[in-house]
Amino acid sequence: MKNLITLLLILIGPGAVVAQSVNPGKISGSLTDSVTAKPVAYATAALKKENKLFTGTTTEASGAFLITNLPTGNYKLELSFVGYRTKTFPVTLTAEQTTLDLGKIQLSPDTKILSGVTVTGQKALVEDKGDRLVYNAEKDISNAGGTAADVLRKVPTLTVDLNGNVQMRGNSNLKVLVNGKPSAMMARNLADALRQMPANIIKSVEVITSPGAKYDAEGSAGVINIITKKGLQGFNGSTNITAGNFNRSIGTNINYKKKKIGLTLSANTYQYRNQWESENTRTTLFNNQPQNILIQRSIADNTGTGGYGEMSLDFDPDSLSRINFSANVWGGNFPNNSTLYNRLTNPAGQEIQAFRNDRRFRNPYGNGQLDLGYTKTFKKPEQEFSLLTQFSRMPDNYFYDTDSYSLAEQLTYRQHSTNYSRNKEYTVQTDYTHPFTVKGAHDTTSIKLEVGVKGILRDIGSEYRVAESLDGAGELIPNPSQSNDFNYKQQVTSGYTSVRLDTKRKWGLNIGARLEHTDIKGDFVTTQTKLTNQYNNLIPSITLSKGIKTQTFKISYTQRIQRPLIWYLNPWLNASDTLNVNTGNPYLKPELNHATELGYNVTTKKGLSVNTAFYWRYTDNAIEYLTVADPNGVTISKPQNIATRQAYGLNLNVSGQPNKEWNLNGGLDLRYVALRSPALNQSNNGMVWSINFNSTYKLPKDFSLQANGNFGSGWISLQGTNSGYYWYGFAGKREFWDKKASLTLGVNNPFKRSIQQNGKQTAPTFISDNRWSFVNRSVRLTFEWRFGQMTAGGGKQSKKITNDDKGGR
Repeated sequence: MKNLITLLLILIGPGAVVAQSVNPGKISGSLTDSVTAKPVAYATAALKKENKLFTGTTTEASGAFLITNLPTGNYKLELSFVGYRTKTFPVTLTAEQTTLDLGKIQLSPDTKILSGVTVTGQKALVEDKGDRLVYNAEKDISNAGGTAADVLRKVPTLTVDLNGNVQMRGNSNLKVLVNGKPSAMMARNLADALRQMPANIIKSVEVITSPGAKYDAEGSAGVINIITKKGLQGFNGSTNITAGNFNRSIGTNINYKKKKIGLTLSANTYQYRNQWESENTRTTLFNNQPQNILIQRSIADNTGTGGYGEMSLDFDPDSLSRINFSANVWGGNFPNNSTLYNRLTNPAGQEIQAFRNDRRFRNPYGNGQLDLGYTKTFKKPEQEFSLLTQFSRMPDNYFYDTDSYSLAEQLTYRQHSTNYSRNKEYTVQTDYTHPFTVKGAHDTTSIKLEVGVKGILRDIGSEYRVAESLDGAGELIPNPSQSNDFNYKQQVTSGYTSVRLDTKRKWGLNIGARLEHTDIKGDFVTTQTKLTNQYNNLIPSITLSKGIKTQTFKISYTQRIQRPLIWYLNPWLNASDTLNVNTGNPYLKPELNHATELGYNVTTKKGLSVNTAFYWRYTDNAIEYLTVADPNGVTISKPQNIATRQAYGLNLNVSGQPNKEWNLNGGLDLRYVALRSPALNQSNNGMVWSINFNSTYKLPKDFSLQANGNFGSGWISLQGTNSGYYWYGFAGKREFWDKKASLTLGVNNPFKRSIQQNGKQTAPTFISDNRWSFVNRSVRLTFEWRFGQMTAGGGKQSKKITNDDKGGR
């Protein structure tokens, strides 16, 4: 420890980050059946030193294995699996050759016992990777035919409510990446985007609660990285079809990787149904006295349709370089039509207004994104240079028509609104990583220095127009007071320095700092109103860890910021409900979040893993949607900066396998939340909890069964609270055609047609009680067929831009 502190004082300047892998040694290979030439999955690759087990791993479904973090020396590699003869041979790693690729290794069947063998090995659904938790979605059969929202409901530390809104430990200001890079689809509206992303394409989900300096500072709660399925080497692909009452989709992907060229093509089209009902009773106050009472009831049943396509091309001009290019497009139309019944009375119950609103709301959206990058590795392991560029363009449009009818079915008011919203983004970044080793008298420390710079330019625009007929019979007349053109430019320039240190005695230190400069210019063209703002943020991060046998202790601190997104900034008025208006706020300031975490992880010899974290979050300028009512009973809701948001919590996740056929995991998040706004003279606090579980059992003859559930106590905002919710499901899967095809039947919430949730809001100008009913009893059947052969040896991984400050909420 003394050596580590001395190195820290000498080497670390303004900042640094974490070390997970410190020894450069790597051994890889691929196991195949000597008779059939098929991959041998879930075999054991044990590495021994002086006849004692040093480390090891199991092979993937492709037969590939990779053992990392190895010091130089002489070893004995032992490859074994039930039904095969064990193969053992010596391997040596030297300072000149720290990476050893053994290629394809054949295992011979043991004919004496082969006839009685049944293969039942499973990969854990949840894995702790030190700096992140990984949920292996492709191993969860209940995900087949669902959406990304269904997947995230089962991820540790995350909660997803009935409407698809995501929180990480009670905070919804988080960043969502796809394959380590930003997705404009996720930036527009996270809940909608997750419902429209098929679960079939998701391989795994990574949750990073304390990101280091290499990550953009955006995302006060943390980072979610959704990793999609891709091929490795050779030619392979898959196609899937889902039929159901709420989800329908058809998709395919093709992967080709040979020598210097890699090509991936994928396409998917989907439909998602959203059915709900709601009731709202709101009392408007003036000087704490009731002014009027509004009773509303609405019903909706909508089906959204969309699709996407992606192409990725990799070229390796030599063994140390890679050029990668990718292009993807998303698009669709998500309607939100509804019928709304309104009754406004005075406190004595005398009717002031009574009418019906027929709302026709549609959201045609799209996104195109291009990535071009160059990555250069060196003969020294983990030394790397990269230059990455990205361009994306996202038109995101909102149109609605509202017709109001009296109780006598007379048309009394009409309104037509259009909002053309766009977001163009240009990004360039460069990174360099340099590893080196320092040997002391009693310990050896591996060090990795990382530096980088990045620039992002966002060009955002919103043109909105409103036309209305005040009597419902005349022509639609433009309303200048609700029309404007808004231009907004945001430029973020950043640089970071980070250092990772790890010792043989299992001390680890990750320390770093990131400096970001933000320059903002806004212009309301029609009203000739301008806004400007600029600010600097120095974001430190530090993580200290200590491993003791199978246990790991960790403490970390970092800061995060949350810049207002276009979703919050867009000043367009959504008045499709004439008594409840929603809008954005272009004058928002960024949040600043302080995050401290104390973690403990233990993994037993029998595979039981327990991950525990005590955490504290403190946020200045916290962004929340706030509602104000006028004396006529009309409310306007928009995001505003309140003073502070605090959370003290405990997060516990447990996973394990009671036997080879049974996989179990579950989690608990318990936290105390406190929100305060002296300027608004409001505060709110209380306890919040959520529980999730997942159980999979593998039966003979390639059958699998699974059950999962998610339960929560609700959540707390500055102005109110919402009641608890639950979500549960069952699934059965049958594989056939030599496991190249499968059929999965899944059901969600089968014992009740809908789930109810209640909410209460309190403010100086109103009190409201709400009830929502979400119809989510669903059934779906998914067929998947996989073709071609995927083997190990995909080579270097392509790097792409990761604008972590561009996720959704």
